[in-house]
Amino acid sequence: MAERTICLNATMTHQTADAGLWFQGVVSRYEGPLVRYATGITGDLEQARDVVQDAFLRLHSQNGDRPDNVQAWLYTVCRRRALDILRKENRMRALDESSTAVCQCPVAEPTSAIEQQETEHQLLRSLAELPVNQQEVVRLKFQHDLSYRDIAAVTGLSTSNVGYLLHMAVKKLREQLATSD
Repeated sequence: MAERTICLNATMTHQTADAGLWFQGVVSRYEGPLVRYATGITGDLEQARDVVQDAFLRLHSQNGDRPDNVQAWLYTVCRRRALDILRKENRMRALDESSTAVCQCPVAEPTSAIEQQETEHQLLRSLAELPVNQQEVVRLKFQHDLSYRDIAAVTGLSTSNVGYLLHMAVKKLREQLATSD
């Protein structure tokens, strides 16, 4: 009986260690992107960090029940929590340049870098003019690299609606960029 108890305790300790490593991996992989995403919704970095921390706490409290798609699950929890905060505060902030993280590309030539920077600023201004639902699917697709299915899971929209919103947003952004040149 004592051997059996020791064996069970060793197995449980091993499973706990594996779960801890898995959880650490999830946090290190998704914390930064989730904070940027939540900041885009709330407009406040500290609130965004609180939202992400809450999402990770909820994931940790799952008691070993890992979601099938952790990425979509985390984005969904962050989105819902961030929207709850906005509703409680009864305010909405428009997406602006300072609240949107833009990936920096390697600098080529000074003139092309300036042109690229101007294009990025124009793109962000144009993005801010889109409807909120189009802004969100564009950010999830191009800044967070989520699939249509994952975006649909996060937003509660159908996959075809996500595709339609992305199509309309990209079309509008192309038109606005073409007229600005």
